[in-house]
Amino acid sequence: MFALSTQGFGQTPEHSSAHSPNSREGEPTLTHRASCHRRAGFENETPNRFKSLASIASSGRGAEVINIMKPKRIFISILAVLFGFPLMGFAQQAPNSGSLIQVITTFDYPGTGNLTLPQKINDPGDVVGSYIDSLGVSRGFVRFSNGSFSAPIVDPNDTVGFTEGRGINNSRTVVGDYAISDGTTHGFFLSNGTFTEYDVPGATSTLVLGINNPGDFTGTFDPGSGIFQAFVSRGGTITSWSVPAAASTLAYEINDSKQLTVGYYVDASGIVHGYYRDAQGTLHFPIDPSGSVATVLFGDNNRNWVVGRYTDASGVTHGLFFVPPHNFFTFDYPGSTFTSLNGISSQGLICGRYVDASGIAHGFTASVKGTPPTNTAGTELKPFNSPSLVTPPKPAAR
Repeated sequence: MFALSTQGFGQTPEHSSAHSPNSREGEPTLTHRASCHRRAGFENETPNRFKSLASIASSGRGAEVINIMKPKRIFISILAVLFGFPLMGFAQQAPNSGSLIQVITTFDYPGTGNLTLPQKINDPGDVVGSYIDSLGVSRGFVRFSNGSFSAPIVDPNDTVGFTEGRGINNSRTVVGDYAISDGTTHGFFLSNGTFTEYDVPGATSTLVLGINNPGDFTGTFDPGSGIFQAFVSRGGTITSWSVPAAASTLAYEINDSKQLTVGYYVDASGIVHGYYRDAQGTLHFPIDPSGSVATVLFGDNNRNWVVGRYTDASGVTHGLFFVPPHNFFTFDYPGSTFTSLNGISSQGLICGRYVDASGIAHGFTASVKGTPPTNTAGTELKPFNSPSLVTPPKPAAR
């Protein structure tokens, strides 16, 4: 059975519980709450029910339709779909050769009909994510390394039933986002039971998507143009960027060494591509495995391993594990046509999800055992450097 913990974050969980490895999870499109159980392929990022919504495909396996005439809608649409490249000047640390990614367990947030969406995993093995209840309300959660769950994470300023857990570091500081009735989104930090709100100065919407152990954090924001830009905050100073000509650019995670920031962008045709930003501020894009029609990079670790997913022309979505400089390994959960790898710890622990034959998604944890066999990734465009510096107030809690 499941145990819910009401402990403060940043403390050791007091209650351990066994949990069912076969609990149900789904992936929603929030435009139609009643259909969220079937739309398990979409990444829950931002509610489609707000005014800045975009149309997304009715397929539950990860395909998306993007209205490129409306930039803000492009961004929100891609958030709902969610979810080998030379990295100049950083040390490549490939795992030992020989083995594959091995699933440890599956899990879901307790409650009938809840849809569970893992996002990131820290080094001790705590997983942060979001779940959607049967009414379509989104809440964040932490699944602790002992198998117990936190109480639902609800930002106190959430007025529409939409709070997401996005990132977690080793001190159990959780970052995420929430929405309000005017259709905008805002970031938050949660540490030891205390919420601290965060918006990029001057932004109309902000999402905080990841945090590392030094307290650097990443995300995306709308400066008011409807074209979302990626950002990283290091020591309270924000650096923002956009992939050239992109409709939206998102930064999902920066590792502790600050050598690698990963994310994805939407091009002018509405196609989703992965990218990374190296320690010199150079953007490398697109990162697309051969045959991909949509690629997303979600997480990285201190070994410069990268996880994500891509969808092929037949609509099958594969988990993606990158080994720099431009190699990848495709991981498919057995029997599933939708697999997503969302976060990876320095020890090679992975959190992600798969969708079963009935269209229900399930969270899982896995581990990297040695070096997966890899293939060369798609051609990378010429690196591009486009930093922009802003110095905002430093958040009180990170």
